[in-house]
Amino acid sequence: MNVLTRLATDVCLMLRRPPRQQYAALCYRRKKGLTEVLLLTSRDTGRWVIPKGWPMDGKKAHAVAAQEAFEEAGVRGNVDKNHFGFFDYDKKLRNGVKVVCRVQVHLLEVTDLVKNFPERESRTLEWVTPVEASHRVNEPELKELFLSFDQQMAQTQQRPAQKNVNL
Repeated sequence: MNVLTRLATDVCLMLRRPPRQQYAALCYRRKKGLTEVLLLTSRDTGRWVIPKGWPMDGKKAHAVAAQEAFEEAGVRGNVDKNHFGFFDYDKKLRNGVKVVCRVQVHLLEVTDLVKNFPERESRTLEWVTPVEASHRVNEPELKELFLSFDQQMAQTQQRPAQKNVNL
């Protein structure tokens, strides 16, 4: 690598901004012994995504994830305060600039679906298996999160019930 190429690479790395933070909900439900996850279409490109959004003043990450799940998909439920994982993606802002976003994902077990929610007119929702979801989304790390979630759910469903023993 010549000196000019190395210098150009170093300058690009120095000017690169850290990823912007977003929070998301991996919404799921158990139905007839199967686990389903919720996918929705993005408003701009129509690709399959999960509910996500920017930080909100005064709200913790898991609360933002739950709020976005309601606004974008009309679901409410029990959200895990601890994150399940992360994925990165390129977001095109309204001004045309592309930025890297780092998305912190929280699990949300859906307990309620409502028909009237803020973004109902601009999104399509679909319940699918985690494996099917991994095929539909574009982001490689999100694909992996769906597969990891599927494995985790399979393991928890196979465990025998623990009995309390008084000694």
